[in-house]
Amino acid sequence: MASSIAERPVDYDPRIESAIIEIERAIGDESATGRAKAILLLQGDEELAKELPHTVAPQIDRIRADLDMPADWIIAQARQAWAKSVSDGIAIGTEERKQRTFADWLGRVCMHPIYGLPFLFAALYFGLYQFVGIFGAGTVVELIESGLFGEYVNPWVSGWVERLIPFAPIQELLVGEYGVWTLGVTYAIALVLPIVTFFFLVFALLEDSGYLPRLALLIDRAFKKMGLNGRAVIPIVLGFGCDTMATVVTRVLETRRERVITTMLLSLTIPCSAQLGVVLALLSKHPTGLAIWAGVLCLVFLFAGFLAAKALPGQSAPFYMDIPPMRFPNIGNVIAKTLSRLQWYFMEVFPLFVIASAVVWLGQIIGLFDLAIAAIQPLVRLLELPSEAAVAFLFGFFRRDYGAAGLFQLQENNLLTGNQLLVASITLTLFVPCIAQFLITFRERGSKMAFGMLAFTLLIAVAVGWLTSIALNALGITV
Repeated sequence: MASSIAERPVDYDPRIESAIIEIERAIGDESATGRAKAILLLQGDEELAKELPHTVAPQIDRIRADLDMPADWIIAQARQAWAKSVSDGIAIGTEERKQRTFADWLGRVCMHPIYGLPFLFAALYFGLYQFVGIFGAGTVVELIESGLFGEYVNPWVSGWVERLIPFAPIQELLVGEYGVWTLGVTYAIALVLPIVTFFFLVFALLEDSGYLPRLALLIDRAFKKMGLNGRAVIPIVLGFGCDTMATVVTRVLETRRERVITTMLLSLTIPCSAQLGVVLALLSKHPTGLAIWAGVLCLVFLFAGFLAAKALPGQSAPFYMDIPPMRFPNIGNVIAKTLSRLQWYFMEVFPLFVIASAVVWLGQIIGLFDLAIAAIQPLVRLLELPSEAAVAFLFGFFRRDYGAAGLFQLQENNLLTGNQLLVASITLTLFVPCIAQFLITFRERGSKMAFGMLAFTLLIAVAVGWLTSIALNALGITV
């Protein structure tokens, strides 16, 4: 058996074989040892490269650069195929067959392009919609924001501030309508924190169960139409928690083209968990509107991705990923992962809430806030929304969930009809990225790309919102 396996060498791609021969000639060694050296050099072995003459190294760099895919990846694929052919030739005994479990069967089904879809829809419906949206953003936020903070904490803090600080501008900064405590701290703790907690809990459950890598394989084919591969599922799914964090995580993608496309999709179509939770809570009373909102986002996601794939030169990199066994999530692991991500997220977002509140306060004092709202008013009128919605859109730039929370207040005051709420939710979801995500995009992709994405998302958001409003009126649809 061992001799037969040894007689079956790895069958490399013709491109790799040609490169190996060329490197053998360059180093002047066409023996078996020379072939081994050539393969190592093709894979980028730095120690071996140090032993080469200075005139040879540029030749090897050129040979590697001429390949359309990374050489180490192509070689690894060939070796994996060889190992699989060997393992497939070994008979599996009856006892081993009996050891195949329900988890093995479930793991294979979750990756099937047809049978895996019900599991995906179940994860989205029960995980995101019911658990994060309805329970987290609805029930829990209502108890904390309206009950605990609205009835007890905020009145107590406001009373103390008014007694201890007699200066009206400082009172306005701390406990005014857009104050550091009443807006920044309250939203960060009572609104954002519960929602992201539930999202990261769901994410940790999917990750620890082994479902997340299978989801990547499931959607790999669809993502290839948009110039991506299944690996992009990691930043995309993380975007439903925090788009800023997800933009940083795009570093795991292999090519600049994939990183640019994914960053654009995150900026345009992926709502963060706080915004998603509030929007789901807003539209949960309008099932038709919720379905239209989700459908429009999916269409824009596919269209924008397909358009970007056509506009940017290059091809999506082949996708490969280790698939762990399916298992029941370990509660200790889930809690540890949730707390770790929650600590990072809360430490990052809390200062931004405070800063945004202070900026709004300063903008009100110097009149800049009113000028910005006046500049947004034409867009609001174009979308047939009440003038008060301009504040929500302006807040959306500071934090996406600020904008969604602004819509929540408008609905509470009965200033939005069902159709207006739908149009505002679609536009705000597609609206420009929050200031934190914009700054990260600026750092990761450069100034031209960051401002280009800002202009593109603004244009698409207003256009889609306007077309949705026209379509609802023309078709006589009321949500």
